[in-house]
Amino acid sequence: MILILLSWIYIFFTTINLGFACDRILVLKNKNFVVTSILGLFSVTILASIWAVFGRINIEFHVFLLALNLLLLLKFNNLIIKIYKSFISEFKSLQKGLKAILILISFLIIAQCASIPFVIDNESYYIQTIKWINEYGFVKGLVNLHLFLGQVSGWHVTQSVFNFSFLYDNFNDLSGFCLLLGTIFSIQKLNDFFQNQNPNYLIVGLFPLFNVFLFQFISAPSPDIPVYVFSFILFFYFLENFKTITPEIFNLIVIFVVFLFYIKNTTLTFLLIPVILFVIHFKSLSKKLLKPFLIAVLVVTLFFIKNLIICGSPVFPSKLFSSFITEYTVPNSIQTFYYDQIKFYGYFLKRQQYDAMSAFDLFLKWLTMPKLNGLFNKIGILLILVLPFLIYKFQNKKSFWTLYFLMIFQLFLLFVTSPQYRFFMNFILFFGAFCLVCFVRNKKIINALLVLSLLPTMLALFFPLNLNRFSNHKFMMEISNFSSSNFISPYKNTKYDVAFTPIKLGNLTYNSPAVNNGFWISGNGDLPCVNKAQIEYFKKHFHIIPQMRTNNLKDGFYAKNISNE
Repeated sequence: MILILLSWIYIFFTTINLGFACDRILVLKNKNFVVTSILGLFSVTILASIWAVFGRINIEFHVFLLALNLLLLLKFNNLIIKIYKSFISEFKSLQKGLKAILILISFLIIAQCASIPFVIDNESYYIQTIKWINEYGFVKGLVNLHLFLGQVSGWHVTQSVFNFSFLYDNFNDLSGFCLLLGTIFSIQKLNDFFQNQNPNYLIVGLFPLFNVFLFQFISAPSPDIPVYVFSFILFFYFLENFKTITPEIFNLIVIFVVFLFYIKNTTLTFLLIPVILFVIHFKSLSKKLLKPFLIAVLVVTLFFIKNLIICGSPVFPSKLFSSFITEYTVPNSIQTFYYDQIKFYGYFLKRQQYDAMSAFDLFLKWLTMPKLNGLFNKIGILLILVLPFLIYKFQNKKSFWTLYFLMIFQLFLLFVTSPQYRFFMNFILFFGAFCLVCFVRNKKIINALLVLSLLPTMLALFFPLNLNRFSNHKFMMEISNFSSSNFISPYKNTKYDVAFTPIKLGNLTYNSPAVNNGFWISGNGDLPCVNKAQIEYFKKHFHIIPQMRTNNLKDGFYAKNISNE
C-alpha cells in the first residue's frame, strides 16, 4: 500500500503538470483538479504512444518525462502551485461527512490495488501487452503471437508508463488511481449539490455507490474502469452544457470522447456526442473547429498506426480492411475465428448453436443468462423500458433523451458484435443513478446510502467470498482480499505462481505456462510468452504458426502457413 501511495503521488505530480500544459496549449480554461489530472493522463498517453512507435517505454522515456515535468514546474511553478492550493481549499470546504467518506474510500481503493489481481484479462493479455511495450514498444505483427495482444488499449500504454518497470515489477494499479479521480470528482459534485440542488450534480455524486462492483477491476489495469469513470464526467459536462456551450468546453468534451475511444473502441458511439453538440451549436462552434479537429485527427491517426504496426490492419478485428495486407497481417481465417469467438462468447454459445438460432432466440438467450450476466442484461432492458417514463416525468430535457437513445444505439451495436454487459455498464451505472435521483434527494438519506454502500465493499475486500452463485466463469469464483503482508508492498502483478517451459517452434522459442490454467492464459512469463495449447490449436485447425520476422524480437512476428509441410 505504501509503495502504491508513493507512486500515486508522483503520478499526481506528473499528470497535474502535463494537464496544466495541455490546458494552456488548448486554452480550455479548466478549473477542476480532477479534470486537470485526466488531461495529464491523456497527454502522457499521447506522448507515450508516439514514443512506442519508435522505441520502448522504459527508463529513456522517464528521463524525458522527468525533464518535461521539471521544465514545466520551473517555468509555471506559481500557476501550478495555485492548482494544488485550489484543490486543498475545495477539500477543506467539503462537509465533514463527505471528507470522512472520501478519505475512507481512498484508503479502501489503495488496499484493493495492493491485493491479488482479480481480472481474468490481466492473465491473458494485460501483463504481456504492457511488458511488450516496456521492453520493445509497438511490435510489428505481435497479434500473430497471441490474438489478444491485438487489443492493445491506450490505457495499457499509460500503464506501461506508470508501472515504473525499470524500478519495480509489482505496480499494476493505474485503474485504481483512475477510480480515485472519479471518487474525488463525484464527492466534489455531491458537495456542490447540497448547495445548488442541481440534479446533474447529484447523479454524478452517487458514483461511489457502485464501488462494490468497481473494486473488482482495480487491482489490474482494466480499461473498463476509465470508461466508467470518464463516461460519468463526460455525461456531466454534456448535460450541463447542452443548451449553451463554449468552444473551451466543446474542446474538453472532444478530448474525453477521443480518449475514451483510444482506451476502448466499444465507446465508438460516444463520437456522436460532439457531433450532436456541433449541429446544435453550429453558429458558435463552426469558426473554432481547428483545435478539436486536430485533436481528433491526432488520436485517430495514432489508433490506426498502433493497429497497423501490431495487427497489420487499421482496425482489429474487422472485415472492413480485408484487402489491406502486409507481410505480418493476421490471416483472415484467424481474424474471422477471433471475431466469431467474441460474438459467440457474448451469448455463451458455440457456433453451431449460434447459427441455428434466430435473432429473437438470441435475444431471449442473452436476457435469460444465469448469474451476473443475466442480472445486468435484465437491468439494461428494464432501464430501456422504464427510463422514458422517468425522463418524461422528472427530467424532460433533450440532453437526457439524447443519452437515452445513445444507450439504445450502443446496445444495438453490441448485439451484432459482442453483447457483454461490461461494454454498456457505463450506461447502466449512470442511468441507475438517475433513477435513484428521481426519488431520493434528501441529504441525510444520500449520506446514509453512501455509508451503507461501503459495508459490502469492505466485506468483499477484507473477507473471503465465493462468487459461485454470481459468476459464470470459474476464474472469478473467489475474489481477492487484502492481506497485511501487502501493507508496504503490493501483491505481484499476477495471481499465478507457475513455472514456464521454453518451447522451440521453427525459428521461434516461446515460453509457455507449465500449468495450463486456460487456453488464452499466458501470465507473467518472459517474452515471448504464449500458452502452448493456443499455439497447437491454431497449428492443428488452421495450419498456421507464429514465426519471428528476423532474429530480433523487436522486428516482430508473422503467421506462417504450414499446409504444404
